Amino acid sequence: MTKLSVNINKIATLRNARGGDSPNLVQAAIDIQSFGAEGITVHPRPDERHIRYKDVYDLRPIVTTEFNIEGNPIQKFIDLVLDVKPEQVTLVPDAVDAITSNAGWDTITNQSFLTEVVAEFKHNNIRTSIFMDTDMNLIEAAAKTGTDRIELYTENYAVEYAKGNRDAVKPYVESAVLASKLGMGINAGHDLSLDNLQFFASQVPNLLEVSIGHALISESLYLGLQNVVNMYLQKLK
Repeated sequence: MTKLSVNINKIATLRNARGGDSPNLVQAAIDIQSFGAEGITVHPRPDERHIRYKDVYDLRPIVTTEFNIEGNPIQKFIDLVLDVKPEQVTLVPDAVDAITSNAGWDTITNQSFLTEVVAEFKHNNIRTSIFMDTDMNLIEAAAKTGTDRIELYTENYAVEYAKGNRDAVKPYVESAVLASKLGMGINAGHDLSLDNLQFFASQVPNLLEVSIGHALISESLYLGLQNVVNMYLQKLK
């Protein structure tokens, strides 16, 4: 079954809005795991507008599932990951001022850089994943970096699926097939939700993991966090 990793950035955003420690991020991660989630994802950014670097250290001892740290591999981020040693690091080419992730890597232009970063993480026994669009040439170039996995950027699928366009999943199917042939595992994330996840997971072969945050936390406002985590798990069965 495809694993569910819950991105808790939005819980940190809510906490930071009041400047205190409510909701408590560590307790939220403990609870989410107890509800059945198979991973915790965080995405610290340089301005620490949601997840703070200190949060990553606080979370490390209590994440008993899979700890996935996402981010742009600037030196500060690389140092953090090497120090914390999560099970997985996901490399995302975020601009400093990006509100959220909005594109995958150009793995041709950045191949040399990514190859060095991937090698450093793998040398430290940290599984690597590269955030990718559904461009076959770029997926072929990603394989040359030595990365263990790619994470397919699913915003376009989510937008088109909401319009009734189920054919929007086809590029993701083709990308997953190619990635598998090239020896890479497949993750996916961004704008996946209770509405569109089941169809995506049923169509995309060899889907190992989805990372979901914004939709899951938003849906939890109405349906409750424990209930929503279990609803996602049911969608992935």
